[in-house]
Amino acid sequence: QVQLVESGGELVQAGGSLRLSCTASALAFGKYSMAWFRQAPGKEREGVSCINWNGGITSYADSVKGRFTISRDNVKNTLYLQMNSLKPEDTAMYYCAPGRVYESGCSIRVPPDFADWGQGTQVTVSS
Repeated sequence: QVQLVESGGELVQAGGSLRLSCTASALAFGKYSMAWFRQAPGKEREGVSCINWNGGITSYADSVKGRFTISRDNVKNTLYLQMNSLKPEDTAMYYCAPGRVYESGCSIRVPPDFADWGQGTQVTVSS
C-alpha cells in the first residue's frame, strides 16, 4: 500500500510563500510521474501541478502558472511544491499522488481510481 505524507502547509498572508513536501513510501518513487492536487471546502479536488519521473517535464493549472514550481528529489523520495505570491483562493487541503510509471509526460487530471490519498496538508491564505 502506497503511503504519502504531505507537509509544509500553514496559515500565511496573501503574497507570502510556502514550500510543500510529499514523502512517499512503499512506492518505486523514481519511476512514477507525480502530481499535486488541492481541495477547497465545498469544492471538488482539482489538479495543481505535475512532474514526470525524471523531472524533465512539468505542467501547471492556469490558476497557479507563474507562481508555483514543482520539483522532486528521487533520492529522498520526495516531491515539492514551491508556492509564491499566494492568494486567498489558494486556500485548500493539498495532496500528492503518483501518476504512471515512466510516462514521458504527466497529468494533473485527478486519478479516479486512486485510493491511497494521504492526510493532506492545509494551506490557508489570509487576505
